[in-house]
Amino acid sequence: MAFRTARKGICMKKLARYLKPYTGWILLCVALLFAQAMCELNLPNLMSDIVNVGLQQSGIEDEAPRVLSQEGLKLLSPFVDESDRSALEAGYTTEELSDALKKEFPKAVSGQTCVLSDDEGKKTAAEDAYRHASAAMLSFFQTMAKQNGEELNLSDSDASASMDFNAIYEMLPMLSQMPPQSFASAIESSQNMDISLSGQIGIVLTKGFYEELGADTSSMQNNYILRTGLLMLGVTLLNALAAVMIGLLASRIAAGGARTLRRDLFAKVESFSNAEFDRFSTASLITRTTNDVTQVQTLVVMALRMVCYAPIIGIGGIIMALGKSVSLSWIVALAVIVLLCTILVIFSIAMPKFKIVQKLVDRLNLVTRENLSGMMVVRAFGNQKREETRFEKANSDLTKTNLFINRVIVFMMPFMTLIMNGVMLMIVWFGSKQIEASAMQVGDMMAYMQYAMQIIMAFLMIAMMFIMVPRAAVAGDRIAEVLETEPSIRDPEAPATLSAPVRGEIVFHDVSFSYPNAEENALEHLSFTAKQGETTAFIGSTGSGKSTLVQLILRFYDVTQGSITLDGVDIRNLTQKELRAQVGFVPQKGLLFSGDIASNIRYGDENATDDEVRHAAETAQAAEFIDAFPNGMETGIAQGGTNVSGGQKQRLSIARALAKKAPVYIFDDSFSALDFKTDAALRRALAKDTADAAVLIVAQRVSTIMRAEQIIVLDEGKIAGIGTHKELLETCPTYREIAESQLSQEELQ
Repeated sequence: MAFRTARKGICMKKLARYLKPYTGWILLCVALLFAQAMCELNLPNLMSDIVNVGLQQSGIEDEAPRVLSQEGLKLLSPFVDESDRSALEAGYTTEELSDALKKEFPKAVSGQTCVLSDDEGKKTAAEDAYRHASAAMLSFFQTMAKQNGEELNLSDSDASASMDFNAIYEMLPMLSQMPPQSFASAIESSQNMDISLSGQIGIVLTKGFYEELGADTSSMQNNYILRTGLLMLGVTLLNALAAVMIGLLASRIAAGGARTLRRDLFAKVESFSNAEFDRFSTASLITRTTNDVTQVQTLVVMALRMVCYAPIIGIGGIIMALGKSVSLSWIVALAVIVLLCTILVIFSIAMPKFKIVQKLVDRLNLVTRENLSGMMVVRAFGNQKREETRFEKANSDLTKTNLFINRVIVFMMPFMTLIMNGVMLMIVWFGSKQIEASAMQVGDMMAYMQYAMQIIMAFLMIAMMFIMVPRAAVAGDRIAEVLETEPSIRDPEAPATLSAPVRGEIVFHDVSFSYPNAEENALEHLSFTAKQGETTAFIGSTGSGKSTLVQLILRFYDVTQGSITLDGVDIRNLTQKELRAQVGFVPQKGLLFSGDIASNIRYGDENATDDEVRHAAETAQAAEFIDAFPNGMETGIAQGGTNVSGGQKQRLSIARALAKKAPVYIFDDSFSALDFKTDAALRRALAKDTADAAVLIVAQRVSTIMRAEQIIVLDEGKIAGIGTHKELLETCPTYREIAESQLSQEELQ
């Protein structure tokens, strides 16, 4: 299990090299992810500021008044100790008011108004002293109010509206006459008070001081809300722009990598010999090139959008949430623990099924392909129901497995909703108690709820990645398996070249061959020469090795013993491209490509002229039926050539090989679908066009090959006889038996 996991990790690393050309774009994507995450993390803070500052503090951000009347400064003096009094006196100085301050505070008079220092050290000390003074003043006046049977609450944001500073200032002589011990209790209480609570009291008092100096606090509030709202809008737009750019870049990177991966897969499959095709089914190779690559592509898109984004949001959300309230952090911790436990349970159930899905897709593709390619046989034997049952089983198995996985994963969403709603309820419940105790503000609680949701969503995104990774890892493993497969037929490191002109003489030197994993040889000790300008024919019973023999010439397989030479050069020392460039091959099963007739014939030589295409068609006895089509050479050919007959398909395949004008022609039982008249006419025409080439013909009919210069009779992979038609009738019982079964006594003479 550990080895398999390690191997998958290695495979995914190898596939990751397809993203190397996009390193710059990936780094840009990561940078945009950071920008998007920062926008997401700042939005709750801005919303908190609107609630806390804009609504509750009337838009006043100053922890201590920027300007303060001299009477106001005197009012604060009794309510601080000596150090705080020094800080206030150092922090506030009487100086000429700027035009901006005069405009903002129209009742402020230069020389009678104190301005807060710009020096950071003095400013911070003055702000701390001001908070203490505000809290001490509240405590002192509350005590006096209780003694008079009244109630005073300066912490109320609306209290400043009812504050009469003239009446308060009239109390200054009385306050100055009171001994310091009268304020000791209030001062001690203020210094032990929570900073947030003393800050709120200070804001209320600041609003009163500002209104005293003629400031329009309503305008301050509106301007703050509008300014912060516009900032939120800007951050939201940046967030949206970053998200769009990330989506675009991630899609382009993943699509580009997948395109290169598909190209390399296709190139690798094209380099496979028949031995590799025997190992991988066609349906599996199609699935690996399409569905599996799509799985990896989807993973790349999601990874670029989530793998970096989720940790930033998760860690950033935790830091921001702790900044709002440490006491509520246990709620988020509990939610994350429950979520992780749920994810682990779901993974343990669904993970084994991911490994089965791709094999079931292979199976479905295999059944579908067999049905489509063998439709005529299915209908001929009336087995539509049987094939429907096969398809239904493959389809049902895949559907059931996917549904099982989806049901397990879908369970996460309602559970996630339950967790999120539960977290919100707990935050509201315990947060309201914090607000009641003045340990937390309403806006902070609202921001904390959003950060909690971001943290949970971050873990959910990570969970979704863990869901996608196993399936993509299976797909990547299957892709890497194809890419890592070394073809058994490879070009030599120092290839030989053929001397021009190529004669086309093929010699088998004691050739033996066995299929991979076969116990016995398919061919044994074959030795013969196929000369230029002569026809060498192969005949024998079914399974005698005729088609295998000609496939060795093209290196679809390599010999296991002996050698095959072309013009004296071992074909294993030639590149596959040069070897196959010398051969015009017509396979046993004629295969046409979608397009038109002309394009199929030009497949042998894409530079062939119209006259050469026409001549090849005439030689192959195809011109007559081509001319019968309304569009002639431009007649469309359906996929696989299903809109032409078997004989027409064979003749077009022969025309394609003739258009190549090769020094060697191989016809692998390519005349089986032709009638005797067409067969005879085709052989007469071929004799002219292939007069200077070596022609090898695999046939079942003696009449097709009886005029060949050399006939080789195969029996169970061995040569039973070599000679002309007449010689073999006298010397080879196997050939005579075949001939007598097909020809009359008169034809045998």
